[in-house]
Amino acid sequence: MRMATKPDPPNPPIDSPERRRLPLLMRRAWYGLNQAFRRRIAHLGVTPDQFTVMRTLLEGDPKGMTQRQLAVAMSSDPNTVASLLERMEKAGLVERKEHEHDRRAHRIRLLPLSRKKYTEAREVAVALQTDILSALPAQERERFLENLNTAADACRKAAEIDLRSPGAD
Repeated sequence: MRMATKPDPPNPPIDSPERRRLPLLMRRAWYGLNQAFRRRIAHLGVTPDQFTVMRTLLEGDPKGMTQRQLAVAMSSDPNTVASLLERMEKAGLVERKEHEHDRRAHRIRLLPLSRKKYTEAREVAVALQTDILSALPAQERERFLENLNTAADACRKAAEIDLRSPGAD
């Protein structure tokens, strides 16, 4: 006589050791992508973070962005952005000009050298993204990016909620 068995649940519980872990997967993906990009643009003398600053500034206000605007747009810590901008300014990649309405703020703009390096690094970035996304079936790539964007938005929202909740000092 054969006993009936219960079918396995479609997914193990979220805290199960057999379950894939979102933080670890996101960290592995980010670390691998960042290291690959870092190696591929090293000859340009810029880092992935500097590339992100350049891209954000190019896509932002043509008059330049404040450090605070840049930190928000990059989903980065203001102190990290300050340090990054200081190094970029010394390297002749960005300039800070007085903000026309706020004497405490400066508008950050790209210098010509930065635009040249960005153009070269962008070619590498596009090739790398194409290479990585080719691991997925073509019909699933856009949906994957949409899902990743949804997850990134949910992470940002969770961080904002935690900052406002009582006892989060």
